[in-house]
Amino acid sequence: MEEEKRKDVAWQGKCSGTVYIGGTESEGHFSLINEACSMFAHTNPLHLDVFQSVVHYEAEVVAMTAALLGRKASGDQICGNMTSGGTESILLAVKSSRDYMRTKKGIQNPEMIIPVSAHSAYDKAAQYFKIKLRRVPVNNEFQADVKAIRRCMNKNTILIVGSAPGFPHGIIDPIKELGQLAMRFGVCLHVDLCLGGFVLPFARKLGYPIPPFDFSVQGVTSISADVHKYGLAPKGTSVVLYRNHEIRKHQFVAVTEWSGGLYVSPTIAGSRSGGLIAGAWAAMMSLGEEGYLENTRRIMEASKKIQEGIKGIPELFIVGKPDMTIVAFASDKLDIFEVNDIMSSKGWHLNALQRPNSLHICVTLQHVPVVDDFLRDLQESVKTVKENPGPISGGLAPIYGAAGRMPDRVMVQELLVNFMDSSC
Repeated sequence: MEEEKRKDVAWQGKCSGTVYIGGTESEGHFSLINEACSMFAHTNPLHLDVFQSVVHYEAEVVAMTAALLGRKASGDQICGNMTSGGTESILLAVKSSRDYMRTKKGIQNPEMIIPVSAHSAYDKAAQYFKIKLRRVPVNNEFQADVKAIRRCMNKNTILIVGSAPGFPHGIIDPIKELGQLAMRFGVCLHVDLCLGGFVLPFARKLGYPIPPFDFSVQGVTSISADVHKYGLAPKGTSVVLYRNHEIRKHQFVAVTEWSGGLYVSPTIAGSRSGGLIAGAWAAMMSLGEEGYLENTRRIMEASKKIQEGIKGIPELFIVGKPDMTIVAFASDKLDIFEVNDIMSSKGWHLNALQRPNSLHICVTLQHVPVVDDFLRDLQESVKTVKENPGPISGGLAPIYGAAGRMPDRVMVQELLVNFMDSSC
């Protein structure tokens, strides 16, 4: 196993997102959550009568996350569960919204409306749960276009979606306006806080101008927030929250006619790792508000420094106005994917985006000590592409470019499926 691990990419400091803990304290934090996971590795909250400890930890992780995300201001009984990640949290929120709206309004042919910047987990949910997906463009600020969403709403709409922030460009959607729209039409509104859940509450406390994004906004019915990102918990831990128990009850599956007995499960998985739940609890209790505030200060400052550095490279421009720690950048003077290939040759792993073609870096604690290195390598990569345009041997720029230009999106989809099939 140690031999196999040595084959992994040297990810320290050079991967967009991916690993969120970093710095001199990272070794102690990893040791802490590893010890917690090991201590409860044998546990499974499915057996809640046996492993009451991890059931308690899950309840406390949910309660602490709800307290961060507007529980007090909402005045409602915010509730939820832990899941395996942001995708499962979104899947459960969509499933619960579908079934809740079927009960409330009798909707049999459900539809949901998402901006093009919304996470691909909604596409997965639409396929899994047979929901028609309506996708609308973003506005000039790369935010969800509320007017475009309004034009798509009809009698079958069950759910509209906002992100805080969106994965591509790190921009917060107009959650307050979306909440007003959801209330006006009596539909659900899910806010994806998988990236922002453990940053935005603390950025606001630090004085950053953060617009409304949580349950303090009337109309928000559910929220997803990943503990395994900026919450610095072990991978495989997220939280899905609901404004009240009436909505959450539609998340559960209860079976009464199984010969194995009566069965009820709160999430997609039946058995779940109590070790991961314990690790998340340990991470949150160890860091506390003071730790999260300090981490947020460091990554927000690093993000601002990266933005200023990119503004100093005349061939590049920042996409929109980032609200948090994701910085997307593009170029109208050279092929940004060729820049990405040069950056990759220097060991960087950035995210390639489309519409518009761009790159982004999701700033974590790993990047705080290497901001200057990143900006220097980026400037050198731009210079290299400018002086020697064209793809490099083994680079992915031609693939990204061709995929973006291909009008037949079914063919692109088949290429992705075949790639995945050959990789697993």
